[in-house]
Amino acid sequence: MARRQKSVQERSFVKAPVLPVRDTVHFPGVIQTILIGREMSVKALQQALKGDRETLVIGQRDQTIDEPRTDELYEVGTLSEVLHVLPLPDGTMRIVLRGLARARVTKLTYRGGSFSAEFSLVEEIDTDAPDAEAMAREAASSFQQAVALGMPAPPEVIETVSGVESPRHLVDLLSHHLPTVAAVKQGLLEESDVATRLERLVTILAREKQLLELQASLRSKVEKELGESQREYYLREQLKAIQSELSGGETLSDEGVEFKRKLEAAGMPEDTLDRAMTELRRLEKAPSSSPEGMVIRNYLEWLASLPWDVTSTDQIDVKKAAAILERDHCGLAQVKDRIVDFLAVRQLSHSIRGPILCFVGPPGVGKTSIGRSIAEALGRQFHRISLGGVRDEAEIRGHRRTYIGSMPGRLIQGIKSCGTKNPVFMLDEIDKMGYDFRGDPTSALLEALDPEQNSLFSDHYVEVPFDLSAVMFIATANLIENVPAALRDRMEVIRFPSYTEQEKLTIASRYLVPKKTAEHGLSKSQVKIPKATLEDLVREYTRESGVRSLEREIATVCRKAARRIAEGEARSVVVNKDTLVEMLGKPKFRYGVRGRKNEVGTATGLVYSEFGGDIVSIEVALSAPFGDQPQVRLTGSLGDVMKESALAAMTYLRANQAKYGTGEFRYDLHVHVPEGAVPKDGPSAGVTILTALVSAYSGRPVRRDVAMTGEVTLRGKVLPVGGVREKVLAAHRAGIRHVVLPEENLRDIDDLPDIVKRDLSFHPVADASEALAIALNGQA
Repeated sequence: MARRQKSVQERSFVKAPVLPVRDTVHFPGVIQTILIGREMSVKALQQALKGDRETLVIGQRDQTIDEPRTDELYEVGTLSEVLHVLPLPDGTMRIVLRGLARARVTKLTYRGGSFSAEFSLVEEIDTDAPDAEAMAREAASSFQQAVALGMPAPPEVIETVSGVESPRHLVDLLSHHLPTVAAVKQGLLEESDVATRLERLVTILAREKQLLELQASLRSKVEKELGESQREYYLREQLKAIQSELSGGETLSDEGVEFKRKLEAAGMPEDTLDRAMTELRRLEKAPSSSPEGMVIRNYLEWLASLPWDVTSTDQIDVKKAAAILERDHCGLAQVKDRIVDFLAVRQLSHSIRGPILCFVGPPGVGKTSIGRSIAEALGRQFHRISLGGVRDEAEIRGHRRTYIGSMPGRLIQGIKSCGTKNPVFMLDEIDKMGYDFRGDPTSALLEALDPEQNSLFSDHYVEVPFDLSAVMFIATANLIENVPAALRDRMEVIRFPSYTEQEKLTIASRYLVPKKTAEHGLSKSQVKIPKATLEDLVREYTRESGVRSLEREIATVCRKAARRIAEGEARSVVVNKDTLVEMLGKPKFRYGVRGRKNEVGTATGLVYSEFGGDIVSIEVALSAPFGDQPQVRLTGSLGDVMKESALAAMTYLRANQAKYGTGEFRYDLHVHVPEGAVPKDGPSAGVTILTALVSAYSGRPVRRDVAMTGEVTLRGKVLPVGGVREKVLAAHRAGIRHVVLPEENLRDIDDLPDIVKRDLSFHPVADASEALAIALNGQA
């Protein structure tokens, strides 16, 4: 070996095959076994065996790469001699290498599937200073101490360390056996100064000793705690055995006795009590601090806290209920009448079970608040469960007890919070639930909302049946179409209409203004909002089916008034039109269309969405064609049904162009529905699109005081549509004076308030030509 190292040191510039390695660093003077299997490594080994059995061992910068590039290998490696090669059955090879000297790569090439390198040997800087010898002794001592604390190292290395005299050989030997990452070892390999290398090694070993001492301390604490826990468990078991012998039977701990008392007092069914007692016996056998004991303890606490036989007495008085509904809500005459009918049946039949109600209507019309009024009229507890965005079935049925942090579903949680088994449950936003890989919560509600099944409702956490038949369920939704058919079939739907302008004014003056002035610390004499100002507020600053935006605007007015009074600017504030502009800014909406000229190619339609009714302008423009054939473009985020309605209207017009004097279709046609970011769909815009088309092709303007709705067929028939009440109310809010609607929808006008019937003129039509005669400025 000495002769080979001497011959190596005599070289100044040589070339050798390169053996790239991962997760390890090979040091000079160290014999190391390496397992290789990559094709480039095998070819490099074969080249070394054909020559003088020497190879340059170089580490990779990135350990995860199977086929590194030249720039992904370090520049400094170890020239090594291949001592032994052992092929293995799986195709890999185990080789034994002996490090000869440090080498710096001057040129690295990749050819024939393997690396080869031209290199120069690194001249190491030895030192004979006493500091170096002292540092070497400190390194050897620290290494031995670290091994004593638990650092892994072969026994023969520990014996060899004390016999190594050369600091250079000692630092390489210890560096090879350091339990650290390859990047740190590579830094030691690249350092040519032996003294500096020793300093860095001593620092690494000192840090390793600190970590090992901390680890030993933590291990000692854990072992001590485990020993105390085992001792406590052993003593408890002995105590149980002694108590059992003295009493001649099974005994319970103080905790077990308390649980048994609570469970027996809960009034649960006999089979449920048996299940609870079985779990209690399991709890007694489980260690007090074990995870299983914690799970059983939480489970028993839930069983003991549920109101198994606690019910509130219904205090149904139909007259009182009607008075409560009238006190809390303005308008909604049909809704309140239906609810009073329902309560009257409950009063006479004394039935525990009843229909499951579903309130359907736009936001802000009082669906949730009227549920609270029903609970007050019945004398029951009220609990609201928001289902908007719920996608996990476990939200309804609960989690299995095997999960960490598991708990019952929202229904059982609501029962516990109410303290009775017959509360009023408000299932809010039931149409906003979704489903994904975690299950379908709407399907989980089927059992709870079925009067024939909910007497044995099973929650995954409770695992025993709970009677929900006494619960009165009231669901709310904006669009009943988004509720699955199976769930919709189990509910009785009560539709909530939009508020009229008069109803909004009444709600604002009776409820919202007094409520907001009190919330902002104002008295009635300090802030006065006349009826005319409220009309401006409703017409020019809100456009909605309910009153939520109106409530926010009134709150803003109260804040502005409170600031003026607090700053001493005024002792009281009377809000008129000018003051309203100062407080809220310029009007946000334009009320009415009178005074605007009639336009060609623009018709006003009526739409209905989950937010209530609204008006929309449909625009048609003609332009010179870009190609040989005229093109049709439909824009404005239109759905498939609305696109088909537009195409049907176009086909009808082409088939009857002589009748309407539209001439030949030689232009590109563009149909656009403004507010392009808002999705729109449905067939009810067919007659509106047809009117805009006829206006654009014939050049006749459309009356701006006319709004229309209805589906049009290829034969020009106008078919009935839904949401007529909300659409007409939207037209009334917008100042429309004439409403064109399908003839079969004429029956829906009976549900409208008298003020709407008085202000609007209704034009029922059965054919598209009748609608066109009304809308196109009185011309057919």
